[in-house]
Order: sequence, then structure tokens, then C-alpha cells
Amino acid sequence: MSTRTPPMQDATLIEALNHATSLELYQLSALVERLMTDPRRVVATRKDLHLGQVVRFYDARRDTMREGRIIEMRDAQLTLHDTQQHVHWKLPYAAIEPPQPGSRPATHSQAAPSPPVPPKPTRADFTRGDKVSFTDRHLQTHVGVITRSNPKTASVDTGEATWSVPYDALRRVLDV
Repeated sequence: MSTRTPPMQDATLIEALNHATSLELYQLSALVERLMTDPRRVVATRKDLHLGQVVRFYDARRDTMREGRIIEMRDAQLTLHDTQQHVHWKLPYAAIEPPQPGSRPATHSQAAPSPPVPPKPTRADFTRGDKVSFTDRHLQTHVGVITRSNPKTASVDTGEATWSVPYDALRRVLDV
């Protein structure tokens, strides 16, 4: 069984995308992002998943399907422990191959200990001026800069609004 996903084969679509402007590609990317993070899609995927379950996921860096054990499930993403490389992945639910209906997915056995859960970020992990992202209760992702550190939350200025966000909901954004 091959673990590599086939490359996109539709030459007409590839040609159309090659002729699209950067703005058109960005608009398409934003539309795809909204569709992938649609709460109905997330719920449809989550209903067949549980902690400890081994699932297949897409590794975009290597363009392959890999296996990982679910160690944490959040609103918009889940954390997997890669069964081959023994690293943790935080992925959107769209990157997970849904289990086959009626099949009982593999779970961790009594003999195999579950991998340690990484510690949640705290106030000490962030400082004023850090660029961060977070997902709001409507599963919309926002990017901003920490303007103030409070004991339990950080004030994050997104340019449109200032949000009070718990530290464990923040993800550091790296400018490349």
C-alpha cells in the first residue's frame, strides 16, 4: 500500500491557477481556508475520532500520508504523536483522513504507555511585542501582537480589535 498521495492530475486546473494573479490565488486560499475550518466539517470529522486513536494524516512538507496517535483534541485542531518519527504535530482536522465507516480504529493497548502531553503555554512563554495567532469561539483565526501581559490572559491587538486571550490559546507566529 502506497503512503504517497498522487499529485494533482488536472492539467486544465493547474494551467488556470498558473495564470491567476497573486490576489486571485490569495482569495482562493482564503475561501479554501474558510471551507476547511467550517464548524460543520470539523464536527463531521471529530465525531469519529477519540483520544488514543491512530489515524492517517497528510504531511504537506513531504507530500505523504503518515500515521499518528491522537493525544489532544481542540476546537479547530488536534495534536498527534507521529508513530514513526516520535514528534508531535498540531494539525487542522482537514489534514486527517477520516476513518472508514463501521471500522473500529486502532487504539493504544494497555502495554503501550501514551506519549506525554506537551505542556500548555503559559505567561512565561510570551512577551509584549510577540506576534501570535489564536482561534476565536467561531473558529476564525486571528493574527496580532501582544500589547499587554495580564496574569491569565494576554491583550492581543489584531489591528481591527484588541482581544483578551488565554495564554494556552496562543500560538507564536514566525515571520519568514
